[in-house]
Amino acid sequence: MDEQIRQLKRLAFPLLAWYDDNRRILPWREEISPYRTWVSEIMLQQTRVAAVLPYFARFMAAFPTVEALAAADTEQLMKLWEGLGYYSRARNLQRAAQIVTERYGGRFPDTYEGLVALPGVGDYTAGAIASIAFGQRVPAVDGNVLRLAARITGSRLDVLDGKNRKQFRAWMAEAMPQDRPGEYNQALMDLGATVCLPHGEPLCEQCPARDFCIANREGTQSELPVRAPKRERRVEHLTVFVLVRDGQIALRQRPGEGLLAALWEYPHVPGVLDEPAAARQLAEWGLTPHRWVKKLTARHEFTHIRWEMTGYVLEVRGSGPTGWLWADGEERQKRAVPSAFERFTREITEEEK
Repeated sequence: MDEQIRQLKRLAFPLLAWYDDNRRILPWREEISPYRTWVSEIMLQQTRVAAVLPYFARFMAAFPTVEALAAADTEQLMKLWEGLGYYSRARNLQRAAQIVTERYGGRFPDTYEGLVALPGVGDYTAGAIASIAFGQRVPAVDGNVLRLAARITGSRLDVLDGKNRKQFRAWMAEAMPQDRPGEYNQALMDLGATVCLPHGEPLCEQCPARDFCIANREGTQSELPVRAPKRERRVEHLTVFVLVRDGQIALRQRPGEGLLAALWEYPHVPGVLDEPAAARQLAEWGLTPHRWVKKLTARHEFTHIRWEMTGYVLEVRGSGPTGWLWADGEERQKRAVPSAFERFTREITEEEK
């Protein structure tokens, strides 16, 4: 047996005992079903638990079953998701719900292979559902688990390398206990989130692995896990227009594919426009500026892109291009505007007070 597996096998008993005393009380754990586990795990991708809690409650109230989600109005779905980011997750949720409803009669597939075939369900999410909802001995290896495993074993494999992630998954699969696989995976999640912290000093004195963790013994917690440097994000400059006409705000819908697909946005163009250039752009759209209200700047970071935005808030006359929506407050409440434009949305809210 590999030394790493032997080391990780030592974790199971003290980890589950720790979990029994320290587990986080979360709504998707108090009432477990494949549907609730799946929705929670998709929401938790790239998102903190505290941010997910209110979204999960609203989502379950609106779509209490997989059939309800499958039949949901897409605009309502995206509005409920507004602010969580990574909007492709919501679109994949609905596509997967439709498959589960139409192909499986509303019952989730109960195997790892069946789960990972659903849109938006990767290795980690399939392992989480299989273990938590179906009690199967399948690992769920995310960033928290990779960090724990690297520190406990002292491994200096780069955790961002796909081959190495498969190696860690193989180790965790061998090290999993036969009993309580779902709680074991959730215990790993909780330990990584609350004790074996990614930033700052880990709370090693509170860790059930402290007596045999190699990183704790050698004082290498800050060096592990090893991650190769990330590529710099590509910077894109945009000029964003918050256009007000008779109390209504101009919105346009993004294309159905690609970044922020099918969401609503404030009109914008590439580059940084000064006021005369912005006025020329308005003329191209068939609009005449009536009053320039404010100029502002904002930034938003995606996984591989950073938007640097210059914005103009102004009152205009004219209709604008075909396909634009001039929306009052009630109409805007129905439309999902991504958090990338939060600074501009906040400005509208402040102006309307």
